[in-house]
Amino acid sequence: MGERYYYGPLPPGERAGSRSEPGEGPTRRGKTPELLLEHARQMRREPTPQEEALWEKLRAKRLDGWKFRHQSPLGRFVPDFCCPAAKLIIELDGGQHGAQQEYDAARTSFLEREGYRVLRFWNNDVDENLEGVLRLIQEALSAPLPARRAGLPSPLEGEG
Repeated sequence: MGERYYYGPLPPGERAGSRSEPGEGPTRRGKTPELLLEHARQMRREPTPQEEALWEKLRAKRLDGWKFRHQSPLGRFVPDFCCPAAKLIIELDGGQHGAQQEYDAARTSFLEREGYRVLRFWNNDVDENLEGVLRLIQEALSAPLPARRAGLPSPLEGEG
């Protein structure tokens, strides 16, 4: 199995698609950089055993008719699983995530600002209790979406 890479934030002053490497020119606004697309393709070609097991249950609308994407870019990140209709992201974390908590927090913060809910499971949760993981995903799918806040306070906040 190949090595998994995680892309962190770009260095200050650098923007996606600004590098001029062979076969990778600048991208137009709104287009996903080719490097990120290739990264997603590579991750789909070489899933972890836990991703394979969960994908088998989520793909082709097998979980209550919800459509999921596997390793599909969203902004500058590639979530493990995404259900756009429910605004739900599922992340499977292995041992490397213990050492990248700051990166994971920034990633989750970005995805939540985009209106997504993020569920994280450890790989051993999938190994030892796949049905429990699926049950929690089903609960999240059936829960109402949180109101998307654009920096404005709720009219009820502060009222007592």
